[in-house]
Amino acid sequence: MIIHVNGKDHELDIPGNTSLLDVLRVHLNLTGSKYGCGEGACGACKVLVDGNAIPSCITLVANVQNKEIVTIEGLERDGELHPVQQTFLEEDAFQCAYCSSGMIISAAALKSKNPSPTRQEIIEAMQRNICRCCIYPRIIKAIEKA
Repeated sequence: MIIHVNGKDHELDIPGNTSLLDVLRVHLNLTGSKYGCGEGACGACKVLVDGNAIPSCITLVANVQNKEIVTIEGLERDGELHPVQQTFLEEDAFQCAYCSSGMIISAAALKSKNPSPTRQEIIEAMQRNICRCCIYPRIIKAIEKA
């Protein structure tokens, strides 16, 4: 099986029912996406698949063949952070940071489709991401600024 992650093809000898999160973390050593709930509800494991933020913990690797997968590690380009990554740093939108990669992935997906979302559109787009430290105001401010 071949999957395309962060601009590179990876040939893997794994069962198709392996979760994308396991493939990323165990087989490709891309550990930015975190295991949170295992049910696709918390957002810690989100990655971009063809530009859409999806929970990798409940996505089977067989379902993402021939698709463009981008992880938090793949957002930067030519040594420059993605604008959302940069504003998360500037606005100190991290506390424990466990949710951060999923938050950034979801925000990047939103901004690629809607470069100037309203505060309400940001809130709606981030509904499937949980921050246990509750720093939502800083997260929203960072997304607005990006």
